[in-house]
Amino acid sequence: MDSLRLTDIKGAEVFVGGKRYVVSVLGGGAQPERSWSGRTLLRIQITAEVDGVRRDYTMTYGRRGAGNAAVGYAYASADAPGGREADAERFSTLIKALTGEEPRIRRRSDGKIEIICGEKHLEGFARFAELAEAIERWLEETGR
Repeated sequence: MDSLRLTDIKGAEVFVGGKRYVVSVLGGGAQPERSWSGRTLLRIQITAEVDGVRRDYTMTYGRRGAGNAAVGYAYASADAPGGREADAERFSTLIKALTGEEPRIRRRSDGKIEIICGEKHLEGFARFAELAEAIERWLEETGR
C-alpha cells in the first residue's frame, strides 16, 4: 500500500466548528518512549502551519482502561499566538486534516485544554509513511 507523506498536506482547506482553516504540514515523526511508570508510550510530533501560524504539535498515546484502548492526549499551549483556545482550534484542525476525524476537546477546571484522540485517529495517522512504522511497532508492543 502506498503511504501518504505528511508533506503531501499543503494548503488543505479544513472546516472545524463552521470555520475554514488552511493547513500545511512541514514534517513530523513518531517514536516510542518510556513513561515514568515504565509504560511504553507513543509520541507523535508534527510541524505544521495552520492559518499562517507555524507550530510544533505533540501528542502522546498510551493504553488506557480494562479494554487496553489506545488514547492520545495533547494540551493546547497558553503561549501560542491567540492563547489556549486558538491553539486548541488549530490543533483540532491539524488532526482533522491528517485523520479525517475531529478530536474531543476537554476544558479542565484548572484552565488547561486537553485534546483527546482515539484509535480511529491513530489509524488515520498510520496512513502517513513517517508515522506508520512507529505506530505499528507500538501497537504490537502494547497490544494484548
